[in-house]
Amino acid sequence: MSVINVGQAAVLGVVEGLTEFLPVSSTGHLKITEGLMGIPVDNDAVVGFSAVIQVGAIAAVFLYFFKDIVRICAAWGRGLVNKQERYHHDYKFAWWVIYATIPIVVVGLAAKPLIEGPLASLWVVAASLIVGSGVMWAADQMGRHKRGEDDTTFKDAMLVGSSQILALLFPGFSRSGATMSTALVLDLDRVAATRLSFFLGLPALTGAGIYELKDALGAGVGAAPLLVGTVISFVVAYGSIAWLLKYVAKHSFNAFVIYRIIIGVLLLGLLGGGAISS
Repeated sequence: MSVINVGQAAVLGVVEGLTEFLPVSSTGHLKITEGLMGIPVDNDAVVGFSAVIQVGAIAAVFLYFFKDIVRICAAWGRGLVNKQERYHHDYKFAWWVIYATIPIVVVGLAAKPLIEGPLASLWVVAASLIVGSGVMWAADQMGRHKRGEDDTTFKDAMLVGSSQILALLFPGFSRSGATMSTALVLDLDRVAATRLSFFLGLPALTGAGIYELKDALGAGVGAAPLLVGTVISFVVAYGSIAWLLKYVAKHSFNAFVIYRIIIGVLLLGLLGGGAISS
């Protein structure tokens, strides 16, 4: 019997789609939801399921940014065969995304036992939600928001890409929150920071989903729950992406900071009171 049924998969798909790209921690929300539904958060199959349904959310990014991705990939392809094309920003940016993904891949493989073991605890999620909120607030205040997407450099990409490790090691910190905060500290404006977060997440999240697929299927999650969760996360994530880009164009990240603190404190209360298991 699957450790996650179709109904639970549908709920988790909605949670994943809503939170994957908002700076509120999709991993944290998934683990909280799993805990409330009595699903073991540190089970190998459950961890694999969470990674697989991320592919649905990341597919929404591919669709939403299809023209941008085609443009960047085309520039990269031209640059491989034509030296003159290698001065184009899109060609350089494609390489930067590749290079910036290497740190999280190395750490992810090396620290897999910790990530799927002790660090999967809901206590870690609660603490990371609260601490990450402080980091996000500070970054938004410190940033001068004066640089656009075309102003990004190799240094920006490497620093923002490497910051994804924080979310990998501390579920609840938020991959989007970590990358956007780092980009803001580097003085990118909020829209540029958000778009950079999307592009840098493409290879890491896609790779994680493909890597975990065998564990999810082999360890106790049926194909039907995986399919339902992935499709729903795709649909919901597409709407979430469109909303977020419009929101950050006119608002600060303060609403996300407040929300994260509230969720973190509530989670500590639920854990402390024994309402859910860590």
